[in-house]
Amino acid sequence: MSCFEKAGDIALVYLQEVDRAMVNTQSRPIKGIVPVLEMELTYFLEAALQSAYVAYFKKRNMVKGVKRIREMLRAMETRATRNFRMTIAKQLAEVLLHSLCEDSYWNPFSDPPPDLNTEESESTLSVSYTLTTGPQLYQGDDLFCPRDIVEEALLLLLISESMANRDAVISRAPDQKKDRTISFQIASALYDLLSITLGRRGQYEMLSECLERAMKFAFDEFHLWYQLALSLVASGKFMWAVSALRECAKLHPNDPSIPLMAAKVCIGSLHWLEEGEKFSTSVTAMEEEAGEFLAKGYLGLGLVYSLQATEATLRSTQDNLHKKALKALMRAQSLDPDDHRVVLYLSLQMAFKRQISEAIEMLQAALKLQNDDMHSLHLLALLFSAQKHYQQSLEIIDMAINEYPESFSDWDKESSLIEGAQIDKRSTLQNSVGEGTSAEKRSTLHPGFHEGESGSQRLSSIAASRMELAASEVSAQSTSMKNSPKHLSIILEQIWLQAAELFIQLQRTKEASFCIEEAASLFSVSHDVMFMRGRLAEVRGNLNAAKHFYDEALAMNPQSAKIMEHLGRALHKLGRSSLAEKVLRDAVQALSTSHEAWNCLGEVLQDTGRNEDAADYFLTALELEASCPVVPFTVIPREL
Repeated sequence: MSCFEKAGDIALVYLQEVDRAMVNTQSRPIKGIVPVLEMELTYFLEAALQSAYVAYFKKRNMVKGVKRIREMLRAMETRATRNFRMTIAKQLAEVLLHSLCEDSYWNPFSDPPPDLNTEESESTLSVSYTLTTGPQLYQGDDLFCPRDIVEEALLLLLISESMANRDAVISRAPDQKKDRTISFQIASALYDLLSITLGRRGQYEMLSECLERAMKFAFDEFHLWYQLALSLVASGKFMWAVSALRECAKLHPNDPSIPLMAAKVCIGSLHWLEEGEKFSTSVTAMEEEAGEFLAKGYLGLGLVYSLQATEATLRSTQDNLHKKALKALMRAQSLDPDDHRVVLYLSLQMAFKRQISEAIEMLQAALKLQNDDMHSLHLLALLFSAQKHYQQSLEIIDMAINEYPESFSDWDKESSLIEGAQIDKRSTLQNSVGEGTSAEKRSTLHPGFHEGESGSQRLSSIAASRMELAASEVSAQSTSMKNSPKHLSIILEQIWLQAAELFIQLQRTKEASFCIEEAASLFSVSHDVMFMRGRLAEVRGNLNAAKHFYDEALAMNPQSAKIMEHLGRALHKLGRSSLAEKVLRDAVQALSTSHEAWNCLGEVLQDTGRNEDAADYFLTALELEASCPVVPFTVIPREL
């Protein structure tokens, strides 16, 4: 082993001397020395450099093997050893990632752990005393020293990547095919190791940037394209990810997992429903060739149709899309009856059609397949609230929060359920038919409507306090969770606005104004913020300002039935009954299950003397309110 190390050091010294001589002589080469620009490592030189660390690794002497490679990498680079340095840097990264754990790591300037110091390591003689002049090393006061395995492996791989990109063979000439294949194999191995290394730290954005540089190797190479697509999905660059997946589908047209991945991104992250439908249809068109993915293809189609039905404005279009969604989901269930998500979405589809009993029966089947699924528990709580079984809803919510405490959105659901659980089960919509009471007294289950009973007021105060606590907790955590600041900002905005809703219900306008301003500091042009400002102005009696804010909110979100309903209510109070009727009819067209909009429309017609039509609308509102959950069923995420 001592001879191998001596041979390696002598080879490094020789190559450094040759390189220095060529630099000094420049135009006039020394006799007997081959110019370095034309020089390659001969077999014996390369064998001398490799023999020591290869022998150590064969004898499972990890400490000496790693030390030897580090010493060669610290030696000053010559133009003849560039490719060799790239090779040993990659090999050292492989050894660190494969054979060492985090606790066993030692940096280049520290001693290895005692458990790695074998007898062979201690007995091996050092060669530093036998050479008059050793290889020159990189030295300095501010040299970077890795602190763990991932840092050192990443440093080695980035150095190797820069060398591989510099020497890449990208010519499509036939005589370059062999060199091009070798170049691709080296690059592919490097990027696989980079994926492992950066994946350990969740640095997917950096990985995607590295893989973008690899596209020079990726002509008709599926592996690199698919790696790029996955890294883009993981780093949140969804539009680019869909483009990369589309290229992957061209290279492997018979692989159903690729269009399914693209459909998942289109449906869940980008909300590109037409593109999601195309990708899902391409999977279902494979039929039996898609194998187990066929059920997922029909599930994707069902979700697309369901989301399109939610956004449709015409009743006939909504009904048609709901039927297509139900048909696709039933087909998916027949293909994969053990997939609890298919059964969950079937139940959700029935809930949209207000078939509450059937939806609960279907959901029970989903819970038998997976009894701790958060979305199934959430939907069950909403279905119980639609049946006015508020205590059961609260129990389900408490169980879900205990099971998934990191889900901040459950605060909103819990506070809404507590509010609804205490409201008198005698719907005030019945009073509106017989007595024509004002809109403020027609309390519903949503926390944005007023409730005069003292018990509800007290519980609303508790809910508002818990909202403020939740907002404080999210604010505190937002400084430490840097990976998704936008996501946390959205959650925090919704918590502030929900707290403002509760304060408005309690007639505490000062606190409500403070909450709205806190939400506006996060998203000043949010339609939710504009809507809540309109709510506050309406409570304060400033109807013109309320109408202005509702108009602004509706301009940002023209399909919101809730905004239309409040705008119509404000117009009605201002005496503009014709315009109020038009806006409210648009509201029921946008969301035909909104009992608040139907009820308000009945009030407008009643005040204009059309009592028969008003009575029909009041009865429609009463029927819808009887199966209305505390929050819309659309809060259940529909994702592939």
